[in-house]
Amino acid sequence: MRVSVSWLREYVDLPADLPTGDLEQALVDLGIEVESVVDLAASVTGQLVVGEVREIEELTGFKKPIRFCRVDVGDANGTGEPQEIVCGARNFAVGDRVVVILPGGVLPGGFAIGARKTYGHNSAGMICSAKELGLGDDHSGIIVLGPDVTAKPGDDARPVVGLDDVVLDLEITPDRGYALSLRGLARELSHAFDVPLHDPALAPAPSGTETPAYPVEVRDTVGCDRFTARLVRGVDPCAPTPSWMQQRLVTAGIRSISLPVDITNYVMLELGQPMHAFDADRVVGPLVVRRAEAGEKLTTLDGVHRVLTADDMVICDDTGPISLAAVMGGETSEVVADTTTVLFEAAHWDPAMVGRTARRHKLFSEAAKRWERGVDPAVALVALERAVRLLTEHGGGTPGAEVLDIDHVRPRTPITLPADLPTRRVGVEYPPARVVALLERVGCTVAQGVDRLSEDPGAVGVASGAGTALSVTPPTWRPDLTDPADLVEEVVRLDGYDRVPSVLPTAPPGRGLTPRQRRRRAVAGSLAERGYVEVLAHPFVSPELADQLGLAADDPRRPAVRLANPLSEEEPLLRTTLLGPLLGILKRNLGRGHRDLALYEIGAVFHPRVGAGSPPAMGVDRRPTDAEFAAADAVVPAQPVHVAVVLAGDLDPAGWWGAGRPAGWADAIEAARDVLDAAGIPGERVEVRAAEYAPWHPGRCAELRVDGAVVGHAGELHPVVVAALELPRRTCAMELDLDALPPTPVTPAPTVSGFPPALIDVALVVDDSVPAEQVRRALEAGAGELLEDVRLFDVYSGAQLGEGRRSLAYKLTFRAPDRTLTVEEAVAARDAAVAVAAERLGATLRGA
Repeated sequence: MRVSVSWLREYVDLPADLPTGDLEQALVDLGIEVESVVDLAASVTGQLVVGEVREIEELTGFKKPIRFCRVDVGDANGTGEPQEIVCGARNFAVGDRVVVILPGGVLPGGFAIGARKTYGHNSAGMICSAKELGLGDDHSGIIVLGPDVTAKPGDDARPVVGLDDVVLDLEITPDRGYALSLRGLARELSHAFDVPLHDPALAPAPSGTETPAYPVEVRDTVGCDRFTARLVRGVDPCAPTPSWMQQRLVTAGIRSISLPVDITNYVMLELGQPMHAFDADRVVGPLVVRRAEAGEKLTTLDGVHRVLTADDMVICDDTGPISLAAVMGGETSEVVADTTTVLFEAAHWDPAMVGRTARRHKLFSEAAKRWERGVDPAVALVALERAVRLLTEHGGGTPGAEVLDIDHVRPRTPITLPADLPTRRVGVEYPPARVVALLERVGCTVAQGVDRLSEDPGAVGVASGAGTALSVTPPTWRPDLTDPADLVEEVVRLDGYDRVPSVLPTAPPGRGLTPRQRRRRAVAGSLAERGYVEVLAHPFVSPELADQLGLAADDPRRPAVRLANPLSEEEPLLRTTLLGPLLGILKRNLGRGHRDLALYEIGAVFHPRVGAGSPPAMGVDRRPTDAEFAAADAVVPAQPVHVAVVLAGDLDPAGWWGAGRPAGWADAIEAARDVLDAAGIPGERVEVRAAEYAPWHPGRCAELRVDGAVVGHAGELHPVVVAALELPRRTCAMELDLDALPPTPVTPAPTVSGFPPALIDVALVVDDSVPAEQVRRALEAGAGELLEDVRLFDVYSGAQLGEGRRSLAYKLTFRAPDRTLTVEEAVAARDAAVAVAAERLGATLRGA
């Protein structure tokens, strides 16, 4: 919202010498975001003067209309002769007074003005539009000064067009709808500087009469709980909008249209009450305010033909809808060039209805912006009176004595506020008298009583005023004040946020992270270092996903939590496994042309608590008890954190060095090992076994156990799953439950030996049903303390080994901490390792 400080001063007695920096800081302290503060006087340098058009010569032969003008600028050019200026605008005539910047001047944006030859004529200066002067966005024509302007040619044009003012550009939050008006901003500034407020809403206005100004029927008093109207007859259709009003509208970013329409916009900015002006002679029959019928059509003022729904509110006459209520009027009843009878309407509409209508039709008008944030229902008659007076003063006409006022507004419900609640919530002492004074400054009506509410379990100590309750009735212009927390916020805001101390919590020793956070970061870093790319998937899935993943009917991952208000009806469930959404991202990237992918995600899955019932109802007036917290937590779905990876294409890329290596089931298992290692689980506590578990291939699936408990699975996806999800063959995946892992043990520092290692390779022949992990464990058990490392480096199967047999080759590393091993010691350790493998698994040395 853009507003000039000079206009604000009409409603609040700001200090005459108030620096713009202090004004900006005061608004920020009140919680109003200031986008910019612009001193317009400094935005245009050089000579900006009033000029009077003496001659216009129409130039032909060009692609667009061009005019060669002679403009009287008085003695501003030093000669007294008319200034020659070439201009492309068409909205002015001989005798009009315009705004001229002479050579040497600089417009906003650093646009320097000089004398040059163009279109075959000399042009010295520029006739300015509002956009060129930085006063608005209208570039359709230059500024033509009205007859009420007394400035003569050569006078400084800055005061005439408002360039001697300061303009505030404010961002109003959705809960502060009252601040979208001069009235609301003036009230806020009166609080900040403790100066008198001249509330324009207190102006006298006639109340509703027995005879209505126009016959109106309101059929939906929920969507429209107040509707007021007045007629003005005999208006001069040629009456121009006064220049001061145009100037203020342009500064606010609103284009001047016609006097009646400009008045409705002006009153909206002044009082915050959106209005509409009908041409009463174009309205057929009485007006009806109702919900639209599905399929009804209306052409709005922007020329768009709109199809209405049953949720829209409309104003109708005998011909059908003539206005999309609270959003935009219709073409059939708009004020036109020959309008002489104006019907002003000021109503109060349901904010939720207006917001939905504006979004449905993508029509975010200035009126809709205010309605969905809340408008004061008590100001309608004042706004009518203000609009009627402005129209009769500047456009003639006779106001009708009849006033329509259909009022179904419900009075505000008082809020019970413990007087010590601001102190308890914020930690700053607010005496009850101070609380009452600040709330009354907001406009609330405050009455005192006895507080029978229980003490806040979370309070520390007893604040002054404990036991006293305030009955607070918010003002009509503050629909955002609905509960005690809102009132506490107002007390803190007006008393000053700077009085609330900034107390930083004491950081815990170490890095300040919990063990769970450290583990999650370690796992993410480990996967990223190995080339996996992290993705964040939506946790929503379709009911068909369980079937696509091949989950059995009794699989614990099949029951899912259904959202009460899902973003999409196609995905109403919360995921029970990371693989569904993660594979969807894999498919999307494959469709974008990527072929070699290694993705991972760390996130929560959701498992419903069967038979948990409904959570208890908890209010905001006090802290819930431990029992209430426990009852609510018992209903919340279990949300363990999982990590998952998916692989497709080549893991090692192909190039001039040779063919690439496709990702396989072993890579998915290795990713799981890397995760467990990063999580701090020692390798001797990890066991990998063959398993059958959807959605993996039954012959290429491994389960990972830690201390004997299953924590995840890895391997190649089942061909049926791959086909159902339209993924490449041999797609692999891994998923682990991080919350199922035991705490990271304290790892002792390793002993580093300075003596050389002894390297011995051993190849063992075993049944192909024997897992390589079991062979490795047998070798570790037999080799003893001298074994430093054991690594599988080759797997071979062939006819010479026999049916159902395979060879596993391991590299054994032996090292002693205090000496160089002899050959005999290394071979003895190797033989002991082989002996245990033979005893446990029936292994034999290959070639023996």
